Amino acid sequence: MWWGGRGQSFNIAPQKEEPEMGSVQESRMPEPRSRQPSSCLASRCLPGEQILAWAPGVRKGLEPELSGTLICTNFRVTFQPCGWQQNEDTPLSSEYDFALVNIGRLEAVSGLSRVQLLRPGSLLKFIPEEIMIHGRDFRLLRVGFEAGGLEPQAFQVTMAIVQARAQSNPAQQYSGITLSKAGQASGSRKPPVPLMETAEDWETERKKQAARGWRVSTVNERFDVATSLPRYFWVPNRILDSEVRRAFGHFHQGRGPRLSWHHPGGSDLLRCGGFYTASDPNKEDIRAVESMLQAGHSDVVLVDTMDELPSLADVQLAHLRLRALCLPDSSVAEDKWLSALEGTRWLDYIRACLRKASDISVLVTSRVRSVILQERGDRDLNGLLSSLVQLLSAPEARTLFGFQSLVQREWVAAGHPFLTRLGGTGASEEAPVFLLFLDCVWQLLQQFPADFEFSEFFLLALHDSVRVPDTLTFLRNTPWERGKQSGQLNSYTQVYTPGYSQPPAGNSFNLQLSVWDWDLRYSNAQILQFQNPGYDPEHCPDSWLPRPQPSFMIPGPPSSVWLFSRGALTPLNQLCPWRDSPSLLAVSSRWLPRPAISSESLADQEWGLPSHWGACPLPPGLLLPGYLGPQIRFWRRCYLRGRPEVQTGLSAPTISGLQDELSHLQELLRKWTPRISPEVHSKKRDPHTILNPTEIVGILKGRAEGDLG
Repeated sequence: MWWGGRGQSFNIAPQKEEPEMGSVQESRMPEPRSRQPSSCLASRCLPGEQILAWAPGVRKGLEPELSGTLICTNFRVTFQPCGWQQNEDTPLSSEYDFALVNIGRLEAVSGLSRVQLLRPGSLLKFIPEEIMIHGRDFRLLRVGFEAGGLEPQAFQVTMAIVQARAQSNPAQQYSGITLSKAGQASGSRKPPVPLMETAEDWETERKKQAARGWRVSTVNERFDVATSLPRYFWVPNRILDSEVRRAFGHFHQGRGPRLSWHHPGGSDLLRCGGFYTASDPNKEDIRAVESMLQAGHSDVVLVDTMDELPSLADVQLAHLRLRALCLPDSSVAEDKWLSALEGTRWLDYIRACLRKASDISVLVTSRVRSVILQERGDRDLNGLLSSLVQLLSAPEARTLFGFQSLVQREWVAAGHPFLTRLGGTGASEEAPVFLLFLDCVWQLLQQFPADFEFSEFFLLALHDSVRVPDTLTFLRNTPWERGKQSGQLNSYTQVYTPGYSQPPAGNSFNLQLSVWDWDLRYSNAQILQFQNPGYDPEHCPDSWLPRPQPSFMIPGPPSSVWLFSRGALTPLNQLCPWRDSPSLLAVSSRWLPRPAISSESLADQEWGLPSHWGACPLPPGLLLPGYLGPQIRFWRRCYLRGRPEVQTGLSAPTISGLQDELSHLQELLRKWTPRISPEVHSKKRDPHTILNPTEIVGILKGRAEGDLG
């Protein structure tokens, strides 16, 4: 990815004056030959950024190898090629940039066999000939150092990286990028995507979804109901805020039932935490809880989110195994690599998520009902499934704006603990659930390329952005923490982070920027690559209501309550666990007998078509992905970026590289145009239209005939 500010010059700090370089000075290495950086370093920097060390080097692992300079600052490690000219809106092209908190592994190499793994606080035992920086986002930076008297600089820059990593704080926001933008703005900046921090944002979205039976509740405006919930959320019209406050107290962490998405056909998708076992609600509270769960519907389905999906520990272990497998020095033999990939279980977990999301999409689409996602914490798998269901069911969510709004609402505003799950707190609850979600979205993009407005490169940019501490989007666990840090909460004291520049008093610029402000780190040309050239707006119909279904799939009373488990619906006697037993449903739906997994798809069950009729016709706008065998693919462009030799068959792994490749292909097409066969050349076509295989063969045939002639 690409990130950085603009309009600044590097603040060069003489290496001998750096107090952090104590270990380097104690080693009594000779002074470097050159104390001033070469002209390659005459670039731009961010406010408050300071160069700690630098050394000339050659970037390896790519063809051709690039000469340049390796630079370590108090924020990042970057490689700047010689002769590189800054002519973009952003200062650096990020295939060379690694935030300190993104460095997962640092190795120093000397000779053919001497390798030292450098952890924070380690002492380098030799002068390195090469260092390898492994990013936690699967990128790799290999830099070899030049000989001829510059060895001390190689030693110093390596030790500078070691010590800068030890002093970096994953939870600390680096505001230099934001401040560099602030210096160019003359007024307030409207967020590119609603941040869902105001009642107006929630009301606008409610009207957009036409959720007439719902209203915006302000009961949590001061975060006194739950600090992990947003300040505002949707509740049924007829429920008072006083009832909401009492009802939410009977759910884990105060995360009671609230609307996640209203389907145009009338169904409602809700999410909530697990029932609180120690509570003892009175009749009025039970009635309020039931009313909120039913949401005015006579048909209610309770979905145990954790059933059949991986635990947080499973997700973390699978991701660790995946990263180890994708390292360039992986010990797995080539003929056993695919087996080892299956052994990570990462693809299995993607398969399970897509299957469950598909089933829930059918539940929401096939009948007018209330579907409730229930997870004990309501902050991980609920967000993943709710987001996938909306992507499968709502064409609007598959646009670039719609997808960003979806992530902001269902992940950021809903209180997904990004900092903890991405390893920023050092706690044992690390589990990259959001990265698992992005891989699921990539799978959908591969299966339905014409239905998504955004491209794979947008997903890569979002994937990499979780490791860049420039905004608070991924640096905090809850909306309350973000508001407290940014000073938006007047009832709390703003936290001052020492060592970083602060905006001048009276600056009217809105510094509350988010990850969706892509122009902080990306040029306009790069942002254009976020658009999917194969997107067909006709796949986003104006009317995509479900077919009317007057009868239920299974006969039942006027008020039917179901539990969805293992791909089948099981009737429930009651919706709340407190009427008969205080422990009922307290440990998820496992208190019920598990139904056998149905051989029919849920779509066939729900729409009630006989199996001999074949696949049932889907409502317009609904996508049901495949999740069997080879239908789930490996995201090579993301996970194998550190192994360019296995990227054969793919286009360039970066946006800038893709632009170069596209320009080259366009130039070739211009040269080949006179040689195209007449039947192909005579067709009028839009220059942006993708050629089909027959036309490509015609082009190649014409080129071959011209060469032979």
